[in-house]
Amino acid sequence: MSDALLNQPHAPTVSLRPSACPGLWRIVSARDGGICRIKLPGGLLLADQADAVADAAERFATGVIEATNRGNLQIRGIGSDHTGLIDTLLAAGLGSRDAASDDVRNLMLSPLAGHDPAMLLDVRPLAEHILQTLQGTQRFHQLSAKFAVQLDGGEGVAMLEHPHDLWLSAMRLEQRTWLAFGLAGCPADGRVAGAVPVENGLELVRAVLERFLDLATPEQSRMRQLLETCPAERFIDGLGLSIRRDAAVLDWRREALMSRWLGVLAQHQGTALGVAPPLGRLTPAMLRAAAQVARQWGDASLRMSPWQSLVLTNIDPAGIEPARQALSVAGLLQDGHPLARLVACTGSSGCAKAHGETKADAATLATLLPPGAPASVHLSGCHRSCAVAHVAPATLLARSPGRYDLYLRDARLPGLGALRATHLTLNEAGAMLALPTEHLDD
Repeated sequence: MSDALLNQPHAPTVSLRPSACPGLWRIVSARDGGICRIKLPGGLLLADQADAVADAAERFATGVIEATNRGNLQIRGIGSDHTGLIDTLLAAGLGSRDAASDDVRNLMLSPLAGHDPAMLLDVRPLAEHILQTLQGTQRFHQLSAKFAVQLDGGEGVAMLEHPHDLWLSAMRLEQRTWLAFGLAGCPADGRVAGAVPVENGLELVRAVLERFLDLATPEQSRMRQLLETCPAERFIDGLGLSIRRDAAVLDWRREALMSRWLGVLAQHQGTALGVAPPLGRLTPAMLRAAAQVARQWGDASLRMSPWQSLVLTNIDPAGIEPARQALSVAGLLQDGHPLARLVACTGSSGCAKAHGETKADAATLATLLPPGAPASVHLSGCHRSCAVAHVAPATLLARSPGRYDLYLRDARLPGLGALRATHLTLNEAGAMLALPTEHLDD
């Protein structure tokens, strides 16, 4: 993605609408201080920008940097100098100089977009056009700060379960590349609404956003809310586009190809390296170390992933082992580490709504889980489930300090899934998660 989206020429303006969602310009208060969210273009973070984030986190906050579940970053524990923080990040080219346009930079890609050997399409040029449209179209600034779009090029390393207001996924039909799309869902749910030729992708996005704003009431900030009063077929019929909706499209299913996102990853040309900060939290030293590795052995860039991890692309084959060693010394996790299987929200030390210290409890639980436990376990301090955008295979929901209810994902049930046990201690939760699935289902 070009630097054009990273350096906006406009003079700083502030035109924020009310929202509880943090942004670059909107620093939201929490128990541990302010939170500033930095929305990255397709997850891309240049090495020099990573250093700027690390510096800002130390200078204006407590040094806590979080990777988010949509491939962005946020700084926590911000003090009183909000203007200094914002100016520092803007000077590094992080975000738009117009507050309202920065709010709508919600476009998620694979961290290996343009590099993945399984991809059907390099989505980066289209992604840049979509971001330019979101930022440069005044009317689209009316969209909620949570309104989100996913662009999937068919990559092997791809998050397919996060719900989006609009998702587009590359498919091949009749020797031609199309973009299948869906509303208020995700590529994994199988609800394809139609398809357009890839060259009409930007036109489709613009039409969907225009129609959403035409129809939605002020209370309907997300696509799922609009579809409660306007059925999907009626919404699509009013787009004014030629949309393919035959059985070949509507019966198409996105194949999940991914086996992992950490460790050494294959690229179309070359090699990538995936690492994760423990429980999604980066220190400034970790971020600087990753930036230095990217400069020394890669292409001087990092890509944030929806698994709260980082991918370093175009690593020199001769640099793989020294890069892995340097990242490990910095405290970043690679494949096989128990903590890499756990996700936890901020917890009660940083969030007034949380009922437990989920970060600390997750670190303890990591020592109790055997190799055969679920591949992903989510500890949530409350029902909001902020740490993940989809339902994890196993969720521990805090009831009180040190006590959790255990849920197992069940596609037949809403919410977190099937409740299997209540008021568990961490030792009891670890023991239950160690049981074979058939026993958990009893």
